[in-house]
Amino acid sequence: MHSVLERRHDDLVVVLENIHDAHNASAILRSCDAFGVGRVALVYTNQVFPEISRGVAAQVDKWLQIERYDSPADCVNALHLEGLQVYATQLTDDAVDYLSISFHEPSAIVLGNERDGCSEEMVALADQQIIIPMHGFVESLNVSVAAAVLMAEIARQRRDLTPSWTERKAALEQTWITRESSRR
Repeated sequence: MHSVLERRHDDLVVVLENIHDAHNASAILRSCDAFGVGRVALVYTNQVFPEISRGVAAQVDKWLQIERYDSPADCVNALHLEGLQVYATQLTDDAVDYLSISFHEPSAIVLGNERDGCSEEMVALADQQIIIPMHGFVESLNVSVAAAVLMAEIARQRRDLTPSWTERKAALEQTWITRESSRR
């Protein structure tokens, strides 16, 4: 548990906004764990968060810090208070190629609904819109695939950065130890 927490960056958050497909949401959670993202923010304003598919997510949700927000404004304000830059994935004229972004700084990546993308409010509140350029006939990737592509790039950029050991991590480690000890 300690070694997993040592490799996680507290200053990196993946935000899911109204993603409705349980398999997509579950796959994104699994990718978060695989790429060392320990924090996920949920913004569900027009539906409920789908039930996690245990087979797809491999039960990683128990190892993630999941925060819930009632609105895009509440979420972005909280992230900004922590000093995070908020990047909304959205096909807009203002969107920039994700490869042009330095993710060495505290960052949050917002992934929007499969059909509509991020909400207009979220896009307006974000510091920047980003895209994954397509070179074929499709306009975009499946949201869970896009999440994995983005997290792989962030992990690559942060490979040589040593995450700090924080009070948040120490408290989380104690929570995990207590929880897992009580199961025995």
